Amino acid sequence: MAEIRAATVLPARREEITLHTSDGLELVGELALPPDRPPVATLVCLHPLPTAEGMMDSHVLRKASFRLPALAGIAVLRFNTRGTTSARGTSQGEFGDGETERFDVAAALEYTEYHDLPRPWLLGWSFGTELALKWGRDPLVEGAILLSPPLKRAGDADLDAWGADGRPVVALVPEFDDYLRPAEARERFKRVPQAEVVGVDNAKHLWVGEPYVRIVLNEIVKRVAPAACPLPTEWTDPNGND
Repeated sequence: MAEIRAATVLPARREEITLHTSDGLELVGELALPPDRPPVATLVCLHPLPTAEGMMDSHVLRKASFRLPALAGIAVLRFNTRGTTSARGTSQGEFGDGETERFDVAAALEYTEYHDLPRPWLLGWSFGTELALKWGRDPLVEGAILLSPPLKRAGDADLDAWGADGRPVVALVPEFDDYLRPAEARERFKRVPQAEVVGVDNAKHLWVGEPYVRIVLNEIVKRVAPAACPLPTEWTDPNGND
């Protein structure tokens, strides 16, 4: 058995994909599927702010795609919103400050529907949480998991809409976040009666460090694929390799 480390890439069926928005753009992305079984659920990942180097390869989202297909049977769909660049390439269009990205969120969800990907959950991080809260109340969506939500572009009206909707909302809030810390988050999310606010001791906005990544991934799996929780910290290669 080998310890799962920050750079560990576990087996998955990985496919480069292109999303097509209703306003005529092509967005680059990747779909990672479990290596040997159908997925039990799907994460649609919405990355941090592209003007501050956020992209589909932002580390927590990348590590979700590296681990969760094999460990939890979860499909992980990542993509670059309009005008965003990563190693996968550059999505067409220009940054829309969270407004025109509504078409990007819709395109990702349409992809899950067309390809029969089960039980899509939104996984937003920072700016991506704003997109989830503003534009993610699609009938296809099972719930939203929010990492470091700043609640800047998304406001009380968006929270009220999720509160009336009733679907699960889970906010993982670092103790030392730059924008919204746990006590204030609990107050703001009172507008969403079903919301869970999970404060994470000693964590910061960017979730740097393997202990915090493991906390985030376990909290995700606890909601999306609870039978796989807690996630193992070691991996046995089915081919017998270390």
